[in-house]
Amino acid sequence: MPEFTVAVAQTRPILGDIAANLSQMAATVEQICREQRPDLIVFPELATTGVENGAGFNAMAERLPGGHQFNILARKAADFNTHIVFGLPTKARVETTIYNAAAVIGPDGNFIGEYRKIHLLGEEKLSFRPGYRFSVFDTALGVVGVMIGWDLAFPEAARALTLLGAEIICLPAAYEADYGREWRAFTTARAAENGVFLLAANRVGEEPSRSFLGDSAILGPDGMPLARMEVDEGDGMTTGYAFARIDTDDVRRYRERRQLIMARSPAAYGPIVKKY
Repeated sequence: MPEFTVAVAQTRPILGDIAANLSQMAATVEQICREQRPDLIVFPELATTGVENGAGFNAMAERLPGGHQFNILARKAADFNTHIVFGLPTKARVETTIYNAAAVIGPDGNFIGEYRKIHLLGEEKLSFRPGYRFSVFDTALGVVGVMIGWDLAFPEAARALTLLGAEIICLPAAYEADYGREWRAFTTARAAENGVFLLAANRVGEEPSRSFLGDSAILGPDGMPLARMEVDEGDGMTTGYAFARIDTDDVRRYRERRQLIMARSPAAYGPIVKKY
């Protein structure tokens, strides 16, 4: 397959200010595309709203496809002929059912799909309903899967996407600065144990009760970083992006060499899905 250029955008959402965040994201798309012409850009978790909005998410959530947040980014995807994955709150037909979700947009600006975060942590459970299934999306780049934030801590999530055919996993995230070692360990492991490209876009900045790590990275199927944003040891506000060239044939080659999929023994894995 041909090579592709992919990018992770490290942004600093302003809590509750959708207009300012969309403006920042649109400008970031323009900057990246004028410099690198990427085929895919991944933004952080809840990139349009910030994290600590509580009940305010009810007014911020959109149905997909459509809605102001989606439409702004869809136009940018079409303008620059690139795929975009970004985090936002979405809602179901029932107005009070809100999800921490990610939208996948094609290079024509069309809606490809939505993923709803399954593993909710702490206060997230007060704002959002958990998703209930993993999905992959066929794109011009190959088969793409999506996880969000704390999904990263569960190896079953990335493995489920891999078994569904994912060659690239996009990870919009809002990982906190206190968990930098965990972030590095889990991103490396999820890529290498599945033989996938992992595009981990983590936000920076602060909100009332937490600060965020950044350290966005693109990892190859062997878990080695192909690109990484440096961690800011100062004010935690370093924004920007990292990009890399990838070839999804590397996924096949690595999996064949390591036999990650064919050597599985599902009959022995019963305890993994047992509810304790």
